[in-house]
Amino acid sequence: MSGCGNIKNNIYLLKLAFKFSKSRVINSLIRHIISNMLWVFYSAYFVRFVLDVIAREYPVNKILISIGIVGGVSLVLQIYMYYCDYVLFPRQNVRIYQGIYDMIYRKSENVEVSCYENSSFYNKFQMALDGAGDNISEGVDSISRIIAGIICAIVSCYAMYEIDKLTVLFLIAPLLGNFLIAPKLGKIGNKRYRDSVPYERVMGYTNRVMYLKDYAKELRLSNIYNVLSNDYNNAAEGKSSIWKKYFKGAFLLGMAQYILSYMVIFEGILLYGTYHALKGSAGTITFTQMAVLSSVMITASWVLVGVIHNINRCLERGLLISNLRQFLEYKETIPEDYKGIEPDREITSIEFRNVSFSYDGVKNVIDNLSFTICKGMKAAFVGHNGAGKSTIIKLLLRLYDPTGGQILVNGMDIRSYDLQKYRRLFTCAFQDYVIMPGSVHYNVLMGREKNDDEVINALKDAGVYDKVLSLKDGIDTVLTREFDKGGELLSGGEYQKIAVARAFANKEASAAIYDEPSSALDPISENNLFNKILQSTGNRIGIFISHRLSCVKDADIVFMLENGKLVEYGTHSHLMSAQGPYSHMYRIQEKNYYAIDNEEVEAV
Repeated sequence: MSGCGNIKNNIYLLKLAFKFSKSRVINSLIRHIISNMLWVFYSAYFVRFVLDVIAREYPVNKILISIGIVGGVSLVLQIYMYYCDYVLFPRQNVRIYQGIYDMIYRKSENVEVSCYENSSFYNKFQMALDGAGDNISEGVDSISRIIAGIICAIVSCYAMYEIDKLTVLFLIAPLLGNFLIAPKLGKIGNKRYRDSVPYERVMGYTNRVMYLKDYAKELRLSNIYNVLSNDYNNAAEGKSSIWKKYFKGAFLLGMAQYILSYMVIFEGILLYGTYHALKGSAGTITFTQMAVLSSVMITASWVLVGVIHNINRCLERGLLISNLRQFLEYKETIPEDYKGIEPDREITSIEFRNVSFSYDGVKNVIDNLSFTICKGMKAAFVGHNGAGKSTIIKLLLRLYDPTGGQILVNGMDIRSYDLQKYRRLFTCAFQDYVIMPGSVHYNVLMGREKNDDEVINALKDAGVYDKVLSLKDGIDTVLTREFDKGGELLSGGEYQKIAVARAFANKEASAAIYDEPSSALDPISENNLFNKILQSTGNRIGIFISHRLSCVKDADIVFMLENGKLVEYGTHSHLMSAQGPYSHMYRIQEKNYYAIDNEEVEAV
C-alpha cells in the first residue's frame, strides 16, 4: 500500500472517530500534547532552572514557591490525564465501538446474499470486523501521539540547538530509520496479515464448532473431531509458515531501524557531549550544559522514537482501515435500501418470463423458465434435489437477480420496486430456519408488533402451542441456552413449527412462501401442518416447495422441475394421469410413506 494510501486511510479513520465522538478525538490530542510537553519541560527547562538556582544560590523560599507552583500545575494536569485515560476515553470508546459496528452490521445486512458465498468478500468482512473499534480508538491515539511528538520534538531540538547546533544532526538518523525502513516493514506486516487471514478463518471456524451445541452430537458420534483437528493443525502450521516466510526480511530491516533509531542517537550524542565536556575550560559544552543536554537528548530521543513507533503503527493499521473502508464503501448490486417504486399492497400476479440464473456464471441453475401464478392460487414446486426449486424463491424475493429474463409482479419488473417494501409483500418459512436466543414470542414475531393473542393463534395453527404452554413461562419462555442457562431446548420438529408460526403470524403479507416447512416432521404432523398452511393462505398467493409429493396434492397447480427446467405442470390428478416424471416420483414415494388415498391404492 502506498504512503499516500496510508495517509488517506488514517484520515478516513479520524473522520469516523470524529463522527461518533468529537470529544474523544479532541481530548486525545490535548492529553498527549500535555503529556509530552510536561516531559520536555521537566527535562529541558526545569532541570536548567534547578541548576541555575543552585549555582546562583537563590533564596530557599523562592525555590520552594517555584517548585510548589510547578508541582501544583503538574498535579492538575495529571488529574486531567488520569480522567481521560480511566473515565472519558473508555466511555467514548464504547460510543465509537457502537457506531462503527453498527455501520458494519448495517452494511453486512445491505450487501447482496451472493457476497456471503464469495470467499474474498468473507475475508474482507472478517478483516473489517477484526478489532475495528479498537483500531479506530487506538488509531486516534497514535495520530495524536504523532502530532504531540512532533511539537515536542521541535521544542526539544530548539533546546539542544541553544546548547550546541551540531547535536541536532544526530536526529537525522531516526528520521532516516522511519522514512526509509518503516514503510518497508509496514508492507511486510500487511502482506503477512493478508496471507494469514484464510488460516485464521479455518482456526476460527474450528473453535466455533468445538463449543456450539449444533455440532456436539456429530463430534461424539463420528470421526469429524480428527478431521477438524487436522484442519486446525494444518491452518496453525500454515500461519506459522507465513511468519517464517517474512521473518528474514523483517529481521534485517528491524535491526537496521534499531541501529538508526536508537543506537546512533543515544550513543552518538552521548559520546559527542561527553567529549566536549571533558575538554575542560577549552570545551564548548560545560558540565551544566552537558547535564541539560543529556536530559534533553533522552527526551528528544524517546519523543522521536515514540513518533516513529506510532507512525509504524499507523502504517500497519493502514491495511486494516483499508479493509474496513473497502467493505463500508462497497457498492451493492442489490442494495437492501434501494428506493424504487412503491408496490401495490396486494399481489395479483407473479410471472417468470424466460428466466435463467447461474451462481457461478458458467452453469445455469434455472434455464429459460416461464410460468405465471395468479391471485388466490396455491402453487407447488417439486422435483429432485438440485432441480432449482429454492433458487426460484431466492429470485422471487430478489435475494439474487436473474442472469437472463424477467420476473414480473403485478406486471412490473421486480427490480423497479422499493426493495424492502416489496419484500414485505411476502411471508416466508424456510427449511434452513434460525431460532434466535430469545423468547417464543420474540421468535414468532421477529421484530413485528403483534399482541399475545395473535402469537398464540399462530402457534396453535402451527401445532406447537400445547408444547409452548407446557413450558415454564409459556410464550415468554426463552429458547436456546446461548445467553440464558435456563433456556429451553426443543426438538427439531418443534423448532420448525415455531418457524412456520412466524409465517402464520404475518397475515398482512399478500403472498405466503413455504420452502420445505415440514422437513423435520413425521408424516402425520406434516399432513396436519399442510392442511393448516392451505387454510391460512386463504385468498392469497401460496407457494410451496416440498420433496414429499403427498403434501402438494391439493395445490391448484404443480410445477415439476428437472435441472432448472420446467418439464411439466398441472393439477395433481392431471399430472398423475399424464404418467410423466411427476407420476413416477409420486408412486415411488407412496410406497415409502403410504401417503396415498384408497382410490390410488386400488389403481396401483
